[in-house]
Amino acid sequence: MTNSVSGESVRHSIADVERDTGLSKDTLRVWERRYGFPTPTRDAQGEREYDDEQLLRLRHVRRLIDAGHRPGRVVALALPQLLALDTPVQAQRMQTESPAETRRERRRGGPAPQPCEHIGPWLALLDLQDVGALRLALQQALLERGLARLLVECIAPMNMQVGQAWIEGRLAVYQEHLYTEVVQGLLRQAMAQAAGQRVLQPPRVLLTTLPGEPHALGLLMAECMLVLEGCQTVPLGTQTPLPEIVAAAEAGGADIVALGFSGIQNPREVRTALEQLRQRLPPQVDIWAGGQVPVLRRGERSGAAPWRPMGRLVDIPMGVAAWRADRSPLEGAAGA
Repeated sequence: MTNSVSGESVRHSIADVERDTGLSKDTLRVWERRYGFPTPTRDAQGEREYDDEQLLRLRHVRRLIDAGHRPGRVVALALPQLLALDTPVQAQRMQTESPAETRRERRRGGPAPQPCEHIGPWLALLDLQDVGALRLALQQALLERGLARLLVECIAPMNMQVGQAWIEGRLAVYQEHLYTEVVQGLLRQAMAQAAGQRVLQPPRVLLTTLPGEPHALGLLMAECMLVLEGCQTVPLGTQTPLPEIVAAAEAGGADIVALGFSGIQNPREVRTALEQLRQRLPPQVDIWAGGQVPVLRRGERSGAAPWRPMGRLVDIPMGVAAWRADRSPLEGAAGA
């Protein structure tokens, strides 16, 4: 973006960049020291300012980190290198699953998800800011597919399409926020209806994110899947300090603490926080870590990780079934 009168690049404050990219001010400052990027200038008051090119690079960096790349390997890359890695992000995510994993998932989770033909028209409605028509279209898809299939087949891939459109400049930040608000409204209503039709039972799952992780939509999608499995949920929202997570889990009698990660945070900090949380929580309280961040899956095969990775929504029903089978053998056998 340039000033049409002077031709000069627009300058963005650190608060502007935080709102636009979802990267926290602390993260931007740490990257500046550690990786030499971004390279802001200073205004008359000494505050950081970023130009359009840096903002665009940071958008791509965030997308790549969300897709599983480590900050140390992408933050300092030039824009052409970022573009090469970021096309297509969806294909990179699909490559993280082996054919054997895909076959096992289909055997356990039933029929393979059907492609959602509505995503293109939904993006068009979002571009037009036709909120009423978008809500109506989402509600119709919910009636056709049910909540679980809507989440897996439509909302999850739509999230990726919206994110990619945003990073390519085809959607503005306000349009991404509009999409999030519309989807969250639909999901909360559908989840409340689903909860009213079930007798909720353990596990009791506390859901939140760690400080520095502001993304809430994935957390809400996970809560929907838990409610569909008849679980009791305690949503705390995003960015809950570690001591507060522990206090809430103990006060509320949580069986599981479920945390969401989009990949913005430093992998070492994520792992350290999870290890600290494991030390502070009672041993009988499980930790579930959701997201595509590679560090979450380290030690999974050896059983060394003190948490259970939940990389996909379809992992949640299997996780709930395993938890109930471990703690209620008779109940698990009766339902087999």
